[in-house]
Amino acid sequence: MDVRRAEYIWIDGTTPTAKLRSKTKIIPLDEDPPIWGFDGSSTNQAPGNRSDCVLRPVFNCPDPTRKDPNGLLVMTEVLLPEMTPHSTNTRAACEAASKTYAEMETVFGIEQEYTFFRGMRPLGFPEHGFPPPQGGYYCGVGADEVFGRDAVEAHLDACLRAGLKIFGINAEVMPGQWEFQIGTLPALDVSDQLWVARWLLYRVSEEFGINATLYPKPARGDWNGAGAHTNFSTRKMRSSYEACIDAAEALGKTHDLHIENYGFGIEERLTGLHETSSYKEFRYGVSDRGASIRIPWQVEVEGRGYIEDRRPNANMDPYVVTRLILETIGTHSKIAA
Repeated sequence: MDVRRAEYIWIDGTTPTAKLRSKTKIIPLDEDPPIWGFDGSSTNQAPGNRSDCVLRPVFNCPDPTRKDPNGLLVMTEVLLPEMTPHSTNTRAACEAASKTYAEMETVFGIEQEYTFFRGMRPLGFPEHGFPPPQGGYYCGVGADEVFGRDAVEAHLDACLRAGLKIFGINAEVMPGQWEFQIGTLPALDVSDQLWVARWLLYRVSEEFGINATLYPKPARGDWNGAGAHTNFSTRKMRSSYEACIDAAEALGKTHDLHIENYGFGIEERLTGLHETSSYKEFRYGVSDRGASIRIPWQVEVEGRGYIEDRRPNANMDPYVVTRLILETIGTHSKIAA
């Protein structure tokens, strides 16, 4: 019988920041990935005497990490044996919000920053002391300013072979810090693909003997943190600058709720320094990378487009972030739809 390998990926119950888990199932070549299960007592998702949890496939794509030409990466959501969403399943609420606010036709593009580490130090940091201060690392070139490019290019290749909608990469402001972008897609799709891209990042990094972290402040001191800037646009925003302003103002009405749900350690990153606005305040501005919400300059010039929520941490849950944006715009915006 012809078979293929299916790598089932899921989000576990680790707190304060969930981890990705995966395992392999051999399935007939002519069959779709079926519902499967796992031991939730080993992933902080079930007690030992009721350990069974369910994996329901929600998205799959080619697996670029294996020689199997028919291999799949299978993103799943976690259910209870009663086939209801597990308490750690944030996708279910995002799906409900996507249906409720479908008429807004909202799409997202997420900029995922991350930092490579070798051992206990960011890649590019010397064994003793610190590298030269920030300045030449952002979009830099040369072995004295760029660290980990081989792994970054391998990750980009893997995402492209998987068919993910990745639309760019760049070196970031701190040594060993990089970014990739996923989108533009609806909330569920961009979130599914971002989680798979994160899994691929961790998996590809194994081959280079380094690891990638999404921690929002990977190095103390005068170094940039790591975010997941979330760009979005509703149908009306794509034709009206007034709608873009309205959306920015609406986000200010639920600022504290977003801060509470935009990733652990957010107060370490949103200090008002290093291209951030303090988590204690909300403001928006055109071309302002120190604001909570940035309105790109070309949006002001063209009178339509999108806005960028710069508050989410690199370790945010995209299902949560996109859901909150949908709910906030859908509830507090006057003309977003």
